[in-house]
Amino acid sequence: MDPRYTLLAQNLVSHSTNLQPGEKVLLHAFDIPDKMTLALIRAVRARKAIPFVQVQSAILDRECILNGAGEQFEASSHWELERMKKMDAYIALRGSSNVFENSDLPPDDMRRAMKILKPVLDWRVKKTKWCVLRWPSPSMAQQAKKSTEAFEKFYFEACCMDYSRMNEGMRALERRMKSADSVKIIGSGTDLRFSIKGIDAVACGGTHNIPDGEVFSCPVKDSVEGVISFNADTIYQGTSFSDISLKFEKGRIVEATASSSEDKLNEILDSDAGARFIGEFAIAFNPMIREPMLDILFDEKICGSFHFTPGQAYEEANNGNESQVHWDMVNIQREEWGGGEIWFDGELIRKDGIFLPDDLKKLNPEYLLS
Repeated sequence: MDPRYTLLAQNLVSHSTNLQPGEKVLLHAFDIPDKMTLALIRAVRARKAIPFVQVQSAILDRECILNGAGEQFEASSHWELERMKKMDAYIALRGSSNVFENSDLPPDDMRRAMKILKPVLDWRVKKTKWCVLRWPSPSMAQQAKKSTEAFEKFYFEACCMDYSRMNEGMRALERRMKSADSVKIIGSGTDLRFSIKGIDAVACGGTHNIPDGEVFSCPVKDSVEGVISFNADTIYQGTSFSDISLKFEKGRIVEATASSSEDKLNEILDSDAGARFIGEFAIAFNPMIREPMLDILFDEKICGSFHFTPGQAYEEANNGNESQVHWDMVNIQREEWGGGEIWFDGELIRKDGIFLPDDLKKLNPEYLLS
């Protein structure tokens, strides 16, 4: 057993989900080594909790979605929802040998599958203690432009870092976001204004996603005005997008462009009425993650970045927007990426990726890595 497997499993059942004796946890093993699943089962039992295992494959999932009958999805949704209702916690490790596995699925098939299975996702997010993370693979190493060995080292360092060091700074940022009204974001191709007044904020330090390091809130639904450009490439529903730019009027995306897959971009934003409104605004600060790698669980935590999310709002910070889409789009504001500023109620909070107020300086890399 690789000792890093054991350490990661222990962190997931303790810090991330805080399993208690007798609690039931669904372990969702998605294209990962059996030994990592074994490490999770043992870690769960060491906490005197009860493990249940679901093994899944991207290739088989694709085949089931492709021209799948409605009865198939409805039956799957029924029994998966019944199982999820019996769980106290959910831990998912998701591997992938090909991040474009679903790129040629018909959009109607993908939309139908996501819509019918959405109640299972909603129950898991709202009713269980959950944590989701990727699993390192040669495919991910290639996306990150690293050797397989170097990427595995980076992965375990980022996933097993001491997330408790984030607590003080991220709680301060959470308080500021809860009390703020107006937000202004400026940068290359970006001049954006919106309100977060009355919307809650949530600090995330390793309890739901690994790796982690963000505080998220949500704009008042009709308050977003201006333009934003995203300098990190993104993959959504199996398609890669570059240089996405969005224009807003009264909270709605009225124009969406990209240097690649622009038609697909607008097709996704037309999935339903809520897909052209924003469901999340988050500021990220993980010092271990510096560059995008086309994996959103990593990219949305990039040091000095923020993400702005068309689609579904989280219940914890809710502006009322509903959609089957939730697409985190990332802008990196560190100086080498073109810089940028975030302002709350006329106060400059972060410039070129560095927090300026004294109560937020513990979110800067020199502190988190010291």
